[in-house]
Amino acid sequence: MAPHDRSHGEPAPVPDPLPVPVVDNHTHLDIVRDDLPEPLVADGHERVAGALALAASVGVDRVVQVGCDLESARWTVSVLDDHPAMLGAVALHPNEAPRLAAQGALAEAQAEIEALAAHPRVRAIGETGLDYFRTGEDGVAAQHDSFRWHIDLAKRTGKALQIHDRDSHDDVLRILAEEGAPERTVLHCFSGDVAMARECAERGYYLSVAGTVTFKNARGLRDAVAITPLDRLLVETDAPYLTPSPYRGSANASYLVPHTVRRMADLLSVDVATLCATLSDTSETVYGPW
Repeated sequence: MAPHDRSHGEPAPVPDPLPVPVVDNHTHLDIVRDDLPEPLVADGHERVAGALALAASVGVDRVVQVGCDLESARWTVSVLDDHPAMLGAVALHPNEAPRLAAQGALAEAQAEIEALAAHPRVRAIGETGLDYFRTGEDGVAAQHDSFRWHIDLAKRTGKALQIHDRDSHDDVLRILAEEGAPERTVLHCFSGDVAMARECAERGYYLSVAGTVTFKNARGLRDAVAITPLDRLLVETDAPYLTPSPYRGSANASYLVPHTVRRMADLLSVDVATLCATLSDTSETVYGPW
């Protein structure tokens, strides 16, 4: 069995620690899979504490926990004060917007997200944006309206914006230009090409790199990362999804960030310690101190 075809249920081993601590700036600790190392499969507070401790043991000592529907946003806010290593982000995922709009519940949901975003340890509005992979033409208008609302919320609250962009590059960039992007705008799990990376860097956006950069078929993404200025880059897991190679098929978690960081360092032709220090500094520029 090839490494990238690992069977479900087999956790990925713990990698060598990074030389300088970094931030996983996008993870979903509220989503639990059963193929995680033992410290990550307990319940409630113990599970979160175990996940953070395991990540810290390999040099991932801070995380941004992302709640992208009402349930996960509520959960995010409920745990932030218990975990100094964690900051939060809250929003309605673009695939939530058409569903809520069809129910006549979008405005009410947005009002709750705005209330949750007032928590001082919520430092980002996200993930919001556009997703044309799972939502058809009938949901596009609701996604656009929701995205514009979240952009405005980020600006009104002075928080960073985390963007989900799936099969929607042109419209994401267009709407950001039309609305005026917040000062700190992050394209989570960046999936664009070299031209898009250059445009985003010129606009002052941050590109967050996930485990996808290690995938065999991601040459275009690797080329994009290679030409991006160091101070425009962040790193993330999007856990429990997008586990880096060679452990695709296992659940992702923050302790696996070192695989992505080391691949990024290779692409950027910098030593790992230099990249780690820059990633750490940039994370605190975007989200503030932990």
